Amino acid sequence: MYPATPSGMPALSRFGIPLGLAGLGGGWSAARSSLGSPMWPEEILYGAASSLWLVLTAVYVFRGLRRRGAFRADLRHELAGPFASFIPLVGILLSSHYSQYLPPWGAWLCTAFIAALAIVAAQLLAHWVTGGVSMQSIHPGYLLPVVPGFFVASIGFSTVHAHSAAMAAFGIGAFFWLVIGTVVTVRLMTGGELPPAAKIGLSAYLAAPATANIAWMVSHPGPVGGVQLGLTGVLLIMALMQVMLLPEYRRLPFTQMFWVFTFPVAATSNYAIRWLATTDIPGREIYAWTVLGLATAFTLFIAARTALTAISPKSAAGKQVRIPLSSVGP
Repeated sequence: MYPATPSGMPALSRFGIPLGLAGLGGGWSAARSSLGSPMWPEEILYGAASSLWLVLTAVYVFRGLRRRGAFRADLRHELAGPFASFIPLVGILLSSHYSQYLPPWGAWLCTAFIAALAIVAAQLLAHWVTGGVSMQSIHPGYLLPVVPGFFVASIGFSTVHAHSAAMAAFGIGAFFWLVIGTVVTVRLMTGGELPPAAKIGLSAYLAAPATANIAWMVSHPGPVGGVQLGLTGVLLIMALMQVMLLPEYRRLPFTQMFWVFTFPVAATSNYAIRWLATTDIPGREIYAWTVLGLATAFTLFIAARTALTAISPKSAAGKQVRIPLSSVGP
């Protein structure tokens, strides 16, 4: 069973905010390359993500220094543990983006953050395989460090032109997609209903194929091949599953954890824009702008609800969230 008081859950879940903003920045970056969009939206998003990430990291580290073993305890927490990967994950996205302005430093920083992600993932895996978690406590968020995490690492390596390392990271993500994905799915199918705080992690089923598709595309530029088509098919069925899950999401009370939804949506829009650019579908630019607009509107919706909750927490408490149907999926 899940502990009654998730020790690091509030602090770690806040990193979903810069993660979602950086993910949307990647979507606007894809639009600049494919649609000729202006640069300022992505720079604003990456700038906001950088500022929030730095502040949140500083606060988390400062508080951790006052509580010995805080990070280790958060890693071992059955609900919050996997979200510790958000810290280096955001670092990879930011350093990958800014490497175009600071080529040598950006590449080193990206590599350092990928190494940090690998260390966090290895610590989590060692804890999991030595009986640190029960089957009942497993939730879809367990995919995040080792599946989308390493697919993002693959994207980072491709950005700094380390193709071999990118393929190695992609292989790690694909392996754990099969292994951890199987364990998580078996638990969901046989272990009963997830608690509300863990249901948001179901969006990891969308994050995995979205980041896998981007990783494979940026490491294999050119005509779309069989692997890319297969990954695209997986993304489509996972996006459809998210639509079917909307009634479940709509029953959840709104919290800052809803920012976890923004990265999978942003990554899906990022890939949709890239994929549409490779096709000759009539009106593909209109479709691409529509997808990007919906992803941006969804992120703004979450940001507005977060601000409303912060200003008037009592009035927001207990209300059910209403997620627009068109805001989920590619």
